[in-house]
Amino acid sequence: MNLTTQKRLAADLLKVGVNRVWIDPNNLEEVSRAITREGVNQLIQQGYIKARPKKGISSYRSKKIAEQKKKGRRKGRGSVKGAKGARNPKKQAWMTTIRALRKDLKDMRDEREINRTTYRKLYRMAKGGAFRSKSYMKTYARDHDLLR
Repeated sequence: MNLTTQKRLAADLLKVGVNRVWIDPNNLEEVSRAITREGVNQLIQQGYIKARPKKGISSYRSKKIAEQKKKGRRKGRGSVKGAKGARNPKKQAWMTTIRALRKDLKDMRDEREINRTTYRKLYRMAKGGAFRSKSYMKTYARDHDLLR
């Protein structure tokens, strides 16, 4: 039984694609007899022809992945995109380091571990990039007898 015409007319009337038209398998004879738009429209009103619901895209997997990323998973080397300094720019790294060094220097000066001259010297060295971390700076100060 060829129902392509009926399907095409129904799709036009229901304003959906041909693949979304559902025809009741129990009433195929009656549907095949409808050859005009009015006939097909009557069958739609009777419920013999209907539009199937739209297929949605499930967001389950994306939600699951987002949840894992929130926990800190899926961040291995294979997931890293971009240049070396793309995720943490050089400037950001420098700012983090220099702020920590300067804060530590101020604390050392305020607690009288170093005097003003030493503070100034170490401050300038830090600005020049002589120390990679607070521990390196403290080691330098200890090794060069700059601590009181």
